[in-house]
Parts: sequence; C-alpha cells; structure tokens
Amino acid sequence: MTTNVLILCTHNSARSVLAEGMLNHWAKQLGTNIKAYSAGSAPSGRINPFALEALQGAGVDTAGYRSKSWDEFTAPEAPPLSIVVTVCDSAAAEQCPVFFGGAGQPVKVHWGYPDPSNADGGDDGKRRAFELTRQAIGYRMLQLAQLPLEAMTKAEQQLALSKIAQN
Repeated sequence: MTTNVLILCTHNSARSVLAEGMLNHWAKQLGTNIKAYSAGSAPSGRINPFALEALQGAGVDTAGYRSKSWDEFTAPEAPPLSIVVTVCDSAAAEQCPVFFGGAGQPVKVHWGYPDPSNADGGDDGKRRAFELTRQAIGYRMLQLAQLPLEAMTKAEQQLALSKIAQN
C-alpha cells in the first residue's frame, strides 16, 4: 500500500515543492512505497524558478510540477493521505481542511523553514538560499523515507516525525 504524504505551505511555490521533489526522489532511490504531493492554502499559480533549478540540480525530475490548492486533496477521488507536513509557519497556523486518510485523519507534523524567496543578494543570493533550503528539507525527507511507515501505528509515526523535526 502506498503511503501518501501531502506537504503544505501557503503559496505552493517554493518550500512545499522542494519537499515534494526531495521526498519522491528519496522514495525512488530507496525503493519505498511513498508518494509525495504538495499544495497550498493560497496557491500562487506558479512555481518559483529557483525551486525548480535547485531540484533539477539535485537530479530531481520536475516534469508536471504545478502550484495547486489543498482543496484538490479534500475531494473523494483524492489519494488517501497518511501524513500531512506543513513547511511554513503561516500554513501551520491556518485551519486546515479535513483530509481523509486510509484509516481516519492523517498524521500531521510541522517542519518550518524560512522562505528562500526572501533571501538577499539578488539572484545569486536566492540561488544559495534555495539550495540550502533544498538540502535541509532533503535531509528530513530522507529520514521520513527511511521510516518503516507501513509497520508503524499512527502514534508511532507521529512520534518518529516529531523526532525528525528536532534534528
């Protein structure tokens, strides 16, 4: 059974996209049955080109990536979600819609990161910020991808994800 993970941030243009790309990349590399998605509460309608550049530089296939609303994941035909991760503080503070998991509500965790779009230093500064954010997010996504999620209870998943947040 596939473990579906939804990563949220407000605009679904940078951090959540980096997380989706890195989790899918690690899941493929490790041969785990995890599928990552990303969405936003107020999607911008475009992905930040620096996010795509950082992912592509890490060997991540970004074909088909788009900025989308979290509403797509509340419909009956949406994939059943096991885990929801917020990666920006504003999305974590918002009232999330009801997401349906395979067995009730998904496990929720917040892993906050500063917005690399706000970096100083022109394009070079933004590139550095996006790459550093990709690396930090990628490290946590690797830890998530290495968990034996299918063998864990929701309480065990919650505890493991909370521990990852402390690293």
